[in-house]
Amino acid sequence: MSSIFTRIVQGEIPSYKIAEDEKYYAFLDIDPLVKGHTLVIPKNEIDYLFDISDKDLAEMMVFAKKVAKAIEQVVPCKRVGVAVLGLEVPHAHIHLIPINTVYDIDFKQPKLSFTKDEYSAISAEISSKIKD
Repeated sequence: MSSIFTRIVQGEIPSYKIAEDEKYYAFLDIDPLVKGHTLVIPKNEIDYLFDISDKDLAEMMVFAKKVAKAIEQVVPCKRVGVAVLGLEVPHAHIHLIPINTVYDIDFKQPKLSFTKDEYSAISAEISSKIKD
């Protein structure tokens, strides 16, 4: 069975897309720590981030950088932090999380919840700031 992220890429499960190219997909986390919390995944289902080829991992980070720069323009923050846990879904992914302190990337924190309209507005605003 395909991972939930593969099903998102294939359009079987809806997502709030931020950016996409032929190899990578970025979308809002539906259980976010903060507004703008985004996931970046390879479209090709690979379980462990460090099993991705060097070339593809480098390209994924460049893709994530574009997304992070767009998030910074929409969500007030000092930086966009990067977290890789890799245990919750068997599909490699990077969390991009707007932060103001080192404590903002604490997955024990209560998660936020937004309405569908709010998620749509956030994703559209971040997506509009993506630069090639």
